[in-house]
Amino acid sequence: MIVAKTGNEAMAYAMKQVNPDVVAAYPITPSTEIVQIFSSYVADGLVDTEYVAVESEHSAMSACIGAAAAGARAMTATASQGLALMHEMLFIASGLRLPIVMCVVSRSLSSPLNIHCDHSDSVASRDAGWIQIFCESSQEGYDSVIQAVKIAETIYLPVIVAIDGFILSHCMDRIEVLKDTQVQNFIGKFKPNYSLLDVENPITVSPACLPDSYFEHKRAQAQGMNEALPVIEKVIADFAKEFGRNYPVLEGYRIDDAEVVVMVMGSTVGTARVAVDEMRRNGKKVGMVKLRVFRPLVHQRIKAILGRFKVVGVLDRVESVNSYVSPLTTEIRSALYDLNPKPIVPSYVYGLGGREITPEDIMDVFDQLLTMKAKGKMPDEVTYIGVR
Repeated sequence: MIVAKTGNEAMAYAMKQVNPDVVAAYPITPSTEIVQIFSSYVADGLVDTEYVAVESEHSAMSACIGAAAAGARAMTATASQGLALMHEMLFIASGLRLPIVMCVVSRSLSSPLNIHCDHSDSVASRDAGWIQIFCESSQEGYDSVIQAVKIAETIYLPVIVAIDGFILSHCMDRIEVLKDTQVQNFIGKFKPNYSLLDVENPITVSPACLPDSYFEHKRAQAQGMNEALPVIEKVIADFAKEFGRNYPVLEGYRIDDAEVVVMVMGSTVGTARVAVDEMRRNGKKVGMVKLRVFRPLVHQRIKAILGRFKVVGVLDRVESVNSYVSPLTTEIRSALYDLNPKPIVPSYVYGLGGREITPEDIMDVFDQLLTMKAKGKMPDEVTYIGVR
């Protein structure tokens, strides 16, 4: 069925079709609509969910952790300072291997106060042990929420599904939604890894671990993330086979004969496609690589796809402030480090606080990359797009 929905509406509708046992949330712009709309589904009796209105985002994640540890299917949504306030609890959710799914509407972090899009909030949580999926479109956001439930409940790790604030969250788009029965059949019945309410099999959850055991716990958690990629790709493949929409973890666009490429995450992928097409019309061999799954970082795929290019420009919608280059550039350079020869990987930061990026901006980046290819060198520092 084709419907007109904003990104927030699409994600809320996906949550309705998942029909989780518990949703705990505290509203924050621009993600407020997701839980607001979902609460109306609860009030109208369209879902069986226990909706918990809490006093903060920290409490929202705490409630989700408690619910999931008791064996419930738990979900929430947040953005920006809300995700930052959850930061402590994100590590606990992943350390306990709880399959919580969280919709994140990416927004800048204060200060100064800004309610518009960049990836500061999502990327700041990259080491919290959550799988992270960045979506190009509202359709992808809808589909990814459904996929995330199955991924989380197969590998027993929590998942963030991120869409760009306002650019996707508040813009109406054409969305193809599934039937409720199709969603339920795809995700299957929830089988918790453990339950605190299982009196026949009592367990201790999150005990104090001293040096003789803590390391082993963290190593096992890391192994879970190391084993997540095959699960993610199987869920993607199953979804594509069932419903005809495929979202690779790493996707190339017009890269077969490209001389230089850019790597992008989120809604800017669509802008980059337009820029690539225009450059191609001008006879310039350029391409784009979309990174959909940011965690776990698919380093072997990155190496296989990007290793053959002489120049890879990384466009990052976050400023790490005290690092040498932007976060995504650091990741890509690390993944390509042991190649010989290895690509030149210049770092670009764009779109902070919702600053617009146009196809012309990306075309200008391509011209710079082609010049770097000819000269064999790149700038020593980050290049900021759209600010002087």
